[in-house]
Amino acid sequence: MMFSGILKCKRGEKMEKNLGKVDRVLRFALAFWWLGPFAPQYASPFVNWLIFIVGWIALIESFVSFCWLHNAFGIHTKDQ
Repeated sequence: MMFSGILKCKRGEKMEKNLGKVDRVLRFALAFWWLGPFAPQYASPFVNWLIFIVGWIALIESFVSFCWLHNAFGIHTKDQ
């Protein structure tokens, strides 16, 4: 399986935090911008929804300190 890192956590185990402080702050700032009144607006509703969804994902990841893509690719910025 290509993304076997995603399935490492078994039921009952804790997720290992893999986002550092700078990464979390940048994700929060991106989410604050993309979910706020100054969010970019495009003619395509699909693109606007995509920005909205990515903004929520960035906000959630900034609070839980975990990114599934970082986990899948083995990237850990927690110590930075």
